[in-house]
Amino acid sequence: MEWIYLALVALVLVFGIGVLVLNRRRSPELTDERTSEIVRPPRPAVEPRPMSGPDTSTGTAVLEPSAPESAAPEIQPEAEVEAEPAVAAEVEPETYERPSFTSRMSKARSALTGAFLGIRSRAGITDSSFDDLEEALLRADVGVRVTDELLGGLRARVKSKEITTPDALLDALRVEMTGRLEGADRELHLVPGEPGSPNVWLFVGVNGVGKTTTIGKVGALQRSEGRTVLMAAGDTFRAAAAEQLLTWAERSGAEFVRGAEGGDPSSVIFDGVERAAARDIDLVLADTAGRLHTKSNLMDELRKVRRVAAKGAGRVTEVLLVIDATTGQNGLTQARQFGDALLSDDTGVGLTGVVLTKLDGSAKGGIVFAIETELGIPVKLVGLGETIGDLVPFDPGQFIGALFAES
Repeated sequence: MEWIYLALVALVLVFGIGVLVLNRRRSPELTDERTSEIVRPPRPAVEPRPMSGPDTSTGTAVLEPSAPESAAPEIQPEAEVEAEPAVAAEVEPETYERPSFTSRMSKARSALTGAFLGIRSRAGITDSSFDDLEEALLRADVGVRVTDELLGGLRARVKSKEITTPDALLDALRVEMTGRLEGADRELHLVPGEPGSPNVWLFVGVNGVGKTTTIGKVGALQRSEGRTVLMAAGDTFRAAAAEQLLTWAERSGAEFVRGAEGGDPSSVIFDGVERAAARDIDLVLADTAGRLHTKSNLMDELRKVRRVAAKGAGRVTEVLLVIDATTGQNGLTQARQFGDALLSDDTGVGLTGVVLTKLDGSAKGGIVFAIETELGIPVKLVGLGETIGDLVPFDPGQFIGALFAES
């Protein structure tokens, strides 16, 4: 029996070895299927992509081959660029259309048109006609003195039968008002001289009248006419005054000089004039303080600024008082005070002109007559809006025409 058991064991071993040999022959194919990298079909040269819309004939999305990738562009050698010298950036002058007095002075005109309509509605000239005119002229801030002089002359002409109709009365008033504004020197003086001798225009006035903005607009206009300009921020006591003027200088392409906040305004003006002289700049526009520290005197400081600006290479050719037209008779008081203070300066030169701002927003345009008749100071520029082109030379004929225009 023992040999039979051994024979069975041997048979089993032979069978097992045979099976093992057979499996090892098949194992390489199994290994490739389970562990090797998957081999995909070659990728087509053009990969399909869906179009944005469906094919209306089949109702399904259409696949359209995308364009083949282009070959990398050939790199070209860089062209040699000729270096240009560094120069100051040129600012193109702004283009604008100047407004008309008639289109912008509706509020000033409204102070007179009601009276004019009432006078024309009467059959003849009566005391009520003159009462209406007097009230209208005073409401327009022509002033008591100028009003009395205008109406006194017209009353005499009516009494002598030279004027007999309401229309003739208003025509005569228009002629009289125009005549009072004629003959004044309204030119902004820019005196040519030797290189290194800039003209200096000083701008004075209380805060809030638009002084710094006026300087910016004047500077931009002068730059557009081909002149070189430097702006000196002499209002060292008003917060953000220098930054506001700097914005205008950058906008117009002007040079700019400023000092420390709360510093001496005269030193800023002096430094501005000296810098302009060194660079052969034509014109220095100097801002001045409208309100100083409570322990400082405004008029004393202005006189000092005026003296310093005239020293050295600079020549002060304009001293312009900026007045807000909406302040009415208060503007006349300012003009008188500034004029008296600067005339007391040892230079003997006071105000040379007035810039009247915000005339488009005021019914008190008659202040022009009070300033020119009572103080003898010409109005040279007027503001008829907010943009740069709305600061225009004062034209008496157009101004009176706007007051008498039909609404």
